[in-house]
Amino acid sequence: MTKKLESQLVGVAGEYLVTGELSLRGYIASITLRNSRGIDIIASDSEAKKTISIQVKTNSDGGNKWRLTIKSEEFYSKNHFYVFVAIKGLGTRPAFHIVPSEIVAKDISKGHSDWLKGKKKDGSARKDSNIRGFMDSEYKYLEAWNLLGL
Repeated sequence: MTKKLESQLVGVAGEYLVTGELSLRGYIASITLRNSRGIDIIASDSEAKKTISIQVKTNSDGGNKWRLTIKSEEFYSKNHFYVFVAIKGLGTRPAFHIVPSEIVAKDISKGHSDWLKGKKKDGSARKDSNIRGFMDSEYKYLEAWNLLGL
């Protein structure tokens, strides 16, 4: 199995895990088509009074850090959330970190700006890139399903 395919399968698994978790909590959740820009899941409360969109990011190392792109700095709203999934292995429940998109956008923008101010190991300046990183270092958003407001 190629590395890219493995990565795609991990991402798909994360989307299904989040959708299942939302369903278990009594919400209506559906995975979107692949061409939905920045939205993997649409979810609502059981009375359809509130609907939200979710972007899922999944890692397979069980850690609390995920890779994003510059698009995540610009794509946010009060009804858009990230669910970061940490898969710890087969037979083990993954960890879910639920974060409002505005917080992700601010965090990764500041983190990238701070990173750019640093230097490479050889002392030269770092070059800009589209890659961003989000880390829930204090586990503040671990299992914070209430933030979805559903």
